[in-house]
Amino acid sequence: MKQPEPATRRPAAAGTWPLIHAERAALAADLAGCTDREWATPSLCAGLTVREVLAHLTAGASLNAVRWMAGVIRCRFDFDRQVAMRLAEQLGDTPADTLARFRRVVTSTTKPPLPAVAMLGETIVHGEDIRRPLGIHRDYPITTLTTVADYYRGSDMVVLAKGRVHGLRLVATDGPFETGSGPRVSGPTVALIMAMTGRASYLDDLEGDGVALLRDRMA
Repeated sequence: MKQPEPATRRPAAAGTWPLIHAERAALAADLAGCTDREWATPSLCAGLTVREVLAHLTAGASLNAVRWMAGVIRCRFDFDRQVAMRLAEQLGDTPADTLARFRRVVTSTTKPPLPAVAMLGETIVHGEDIRRPLGIHRDYPITTLTTVADYYRGSDMVVLAKGRVHGLRLVATDGPFETGSGPRVSGPTVALIMAMTGRASYLDDLEGDGVALLRDRMA
């Protein structure tokens, strides 16, 4: 019998922004001592370095709905082109400049036309895109992770997530998150989030009969 979905844990936007700001501040602190070689490390985002992913996060925190739409029109509705254009605007001349630009938007509440929880998801996922290749571990608040996992389980808005895990039972081993029905995929909440958003390297942190199916979908 299908298990009922848990009640939504998604906070109102006003309650989400402090979580976003805390995660941005933690990421800036983690990157404070990076060497030039570490800044040039390939991230988990295909084709982007650690430094470029950070610039992408800065761009997202600097782009309101009006500027976002202006960019979409300028790029003739090529969304990937707009992402690349905005990233380049925030990269700066040096890694130190890239980090300084990110620090300036840590407490920003500017965003494209997305719900605030999507911005929280971007911060967590891209933070891991950066941290994992650098061997940096963060102990995230489980309530923050659960909020993000709950968002992605029901959304394909920014990245395919809901469709990727359709027909699977996801169960966190470190918190209350669980959803779906079918072959089981279990493990840390952060690994479930990263798997939902297509990061295959996190599948090694998960277990259950559904992992193989999830791996096939990513391939």
